[in-house]
Amino acid sequence: MSTSPLAFAPTLSQVIPVLETARLVLRGHQLIDLEEYTTMWAEPGFYQFLGGKPLLEEDVWRKMLAQQGHWLMMGYGFWAVEEKSTGRFIGCVGFSDYNRDITPSLKGLPEIGWVLTPRVHGLGYATEAIRVALTWGRAHFRERQTVCIIDPDNEPSLRVARKFGYQEWARTQYREQPIVVLRANLDEQRN
Repeated sequence: MSTSPLAFAPTLSQVIPVLETARLVLRGHQLIDLEEYTTMWAEPGFYQFLGGKPLLEEDVWRKMLAQQGHWLMMGYGFWAVEEKSTGRFIGCVGFSDYNRDITPSLKGLPEIGWVLTPRVHGLGYATEAIRVALTWGRAHFRERQTVCIIDPDNEPSLRVARKFGYQEWARTQYREQPIVVLRANLDEQRN
């Protein structure tokens, strides 16, 4: 893939911190992630609880740009998750503030999210990635309350959220779909 046409464009490592765990590297997205991310968004096991529809490559590209744009606008955002043993992109984890039209309002609250390719489900990677992201959040956020939204039928993600102390705050609708809003205090989270 091509590189940025701007000679002065900052590298992702200058904007987005790299985090590591025993099995994972959390880093900024790279152009080469687009193909794997698009493939993931074509898998029903991936998008089942993420709106229920696949995304086209152009939509995945916009998603990647928005996730990285958070870092410049907000000082936080999503990391691409890379499996150390294979070097492959396997998903994303991080924080956002998408100004969602949702009640209760989440504006101003760091919203943690995670998505991983189905081939790695059940390996503990989500727990590992979330743990290091929350550690980063504790060191960088003034706001101590964090939230997440999860499809009420996505029991695996609800279990992971509860593992870190997220408790149900509300059941509501987001984009005409039922959603569970959970929240936790960074200073009180288990991990």
